Amino acid sequence: MPSDRGRRKLLEAIYAQVILDITSGNLDRTFQYRIPARLQGQIRPGTQVIVPLGKSNRPVTAFVLELEDKPACDPIKIKEISDLSHDAEPVESQLIELAFWMKRRYGAAMIQCLKTVLPVARKVRAVEKKEIFRKAAPAEYEVFLEECRRKHQKARVRLLEAIPADGPVPYELVGQKLHVASGVVRSLEQKGMIQVQARQVLRNPFSRKKQEKQVLQLNSVQQEAVSQLLEEMHCQGRKRPCLLYGITGSGKTLVYMELIEEIRRQGKQAIVLIPEIALTYQTVMRFYNRFGDRVSFINSRLSAGERYDQFLRAKKGELDVMIGPRSAVFTPFPDLGLIIVDEEHESAYKSETTPRYHARDAAIARASMCGGMVVLGSATPSMESAWQAARKQFRLVTMDRRAREDAVLPSVHVVDMRQEMLAGNKTMFSRVLYEKLKERLEKKEQSMLFLNRRGYSSFVSCRSCGEAVRCPHCDVTLTLHRNQQLKCHYCGYTVPMVKTCPSCGSPYVAGFGTGTQKVEEKLRELFPEARILRMDMDTTRGKNGHESIISAFANEEADILVGTQMIVKGHDFGKVTLVGALAADTSLYTSDFRACERTFQLLTQAAGRAGRSGLPGEMVVQTYKPENYSIQTAASQNYGAFYREEIHYRKMMNYPPCSCMAKIIFSSPSEENAAETAKETAAALRRRLHADTGQVLGPSAAEIGKINDIFYYNLFLRTADREQMNQELEFINSFMEWTKCRKDVMIQFDIL
Repeated sequence: MPSDRGRRKLLEAIYAQVILDITSGNLDRTFQYRIPARLQGQIRPGTQVIVPLGKSNRPVTAFVLELEDKPACDPIKIKEISDLSHDAEPVESQLIELAFWMKRRYGAAMIQCLKTVLPVARKVRAVEKKEIFRKAAPAEYEVFLEECRRKHQKARVRLLEAIPADGPVPYELVGQKLHVASGVVRSLEQKGMIQVQARQVLRNPFSRKKQEKQVLQLNSVQQEAVSQLLEEMHCQGRKRPCLLYGITGSGKTLVYMELIEEIRRQGKQAIVLIPEIALTYQTVMRFYNRFGDRVSFINSRLSAGERYDQFLRAKKGELDVMIGPRSAVFTPFPDLGLIIVDEEHESAYKSETTPRYHARDAAIARASMCGGMVVLGSATPSMESAWQAARKQFRLVTMDRRAREDAVLPSVHVVDMRQEMLAGNKTMFSRVLYEKLKERLEKKEQSMLFLNRRGYSSFVSCRSCGEAVRCPHCDVTLTLHRNQQLKCHYCGYTVPMVKTCPSCGSPYVAGFGTGTQKVEEKLRELFPEARILRMDMDTTRGKNGHESIISAFANEEADILVGTQMIVKGHDFGKVTLVGALAADTSLYTSDFRACERTFQLLTQAAGRAGRSGLPGEMVVQTYKPENYSIQTAASQNYGAFYREEIHYRKMMNYPPCSCMAKIIFSSPSEENAAETAKETAAALRRRLHADTGQVLGPSAAEIGKINDIFYYNLFLRTADREQMNQELEFINSFMEWTKCRKDVMIQFDIL
């Protein structure tokens, strides 16, 4: 037993929470070890160490998650870290350090952050490729084939004739083209005529097309941008994040490629983040044409095994470039030198599940940890990035003209739909838009129409009592689809279209509002000769749904593409000369202080899809609020004017980026429990904060108060700086533990 002095030393020791065997998927268990005096100062979150495990004290590798000054149990029972790992994997250490950063930044549990950043191995059945060979001797084979012809055994003949003498045929041909049953294949195997062989193939989630390597020449503006970015890349010490502000069509992708070329020359790797799965196909092909097989991609449509395969290739050094949505920022490259966040303003970079991290901020944090550089590219930068550039925290690089000499920004027509109504036009298409669509069809040019609402009708309502048909599990109305199904877009609840009102029994129920399905139907009525594609969540549910629609439109297999906002972000279609926004002010009416910012970004990005290859482009903006500054500045493509107007509003209201705000979300199957817990937390925060250090707003029921039978209450917290926000989030987590708040209440943090 240790003496009193020894016990005091144990109590004063520093401890480490560690995790073992991170690739097994068993990430829900941590262990506490004591840090010996000789290693103190050398160990921090992410450090790889050797620890004794079990009764035999078998040495195993572990990663330090966080340091603590209090033992979790009797200090005498806590084992000591043996040593630092001499063959440490820097990439895992870096990702665990990033997880620790996310824990503080977003107030999430460490285990949630770990599961987000670490590529967990999954057992996935190997993919097999079956092939059919000839087995019998040539003479015997021909005799048997002739006998099958004589007996009119057509299926056997089709298969035997399809197999060449010098090689196999894919087994898929049996059912897809030859229309031969598997029983016929087995019977020929039994007779010794053929042999079916299976071989494992490398999992490859992207079918690449063989194309020659393409290296396009940079214009003077692009070259100047590359020079400024390389200057920052080669600077000694900490590299500032760079904001590449380039108007739509200015050729930011070529600039990215030049930076990646330089990183590859240095023997390092690069990550390219893109906001939408829909952009994956076009983006990967551009980079693949330049860098070949050293490029790969991930997205949420890949299986767990496919994602892990790509991460494993990156870790082994088989890749130089990884492309994908926000989760690609966690690619375990051994020597990461560059992270590019394309269209950095997009809300898709914000995770909607805990931890609610923003990929832009995670990219900046990771680059800082590995000594790399971050480039944020956009034609409509987020207010946060523009604010940081104005304060010289980010380096601003500007590209103010389109890449092609003959390509100019499109002309924009703002149509006041109130005047259309007064003129007797009650359709969803203004007279200007109708005429321009007709003109494009005559010229064999392409058009894009977007409406940020899928389905056929926005809601179904009773004309007698005025009640809308609502989801029984969520606090939202059901959307009517063309197949006469009412569907909830939050929980998936689906019922057939009602014939009578559920509230009063009246038979006078009908759909109101417009969705993408109805737009498609009306277009077919107006232009029966037009080839129309629709792209929204309903048409892209399949694994290759986005790719098939995008490639078909790019190959000019359609005249008009209708869809939600996913169709107007980042795509490059040479024959598109007209873009129409059917309800441009829909996003203005959301209860979000970023409503005007998102409206401006969406309209500006949409306009940028037109006239990219020399043909003059136009955009028609249909709105009931033509005087709003976000619509006016988007029409003139004037980001500077929009920023000045919007930042004035943010300063006046003390909204981000001029302050730090967080939404604390309380959820429970019991509305009373959620509300009471939110009130208790708000009271505890108000006792801590002073008027000059922070502000608590609420609590109140969420905008959508119930989703899938779970009730939601929100509490808003505003602080002057990020560090104070981190401290308050830690306090809230501790408060929930101290007070042992109701067990059925869950809490989430959303940094705004």
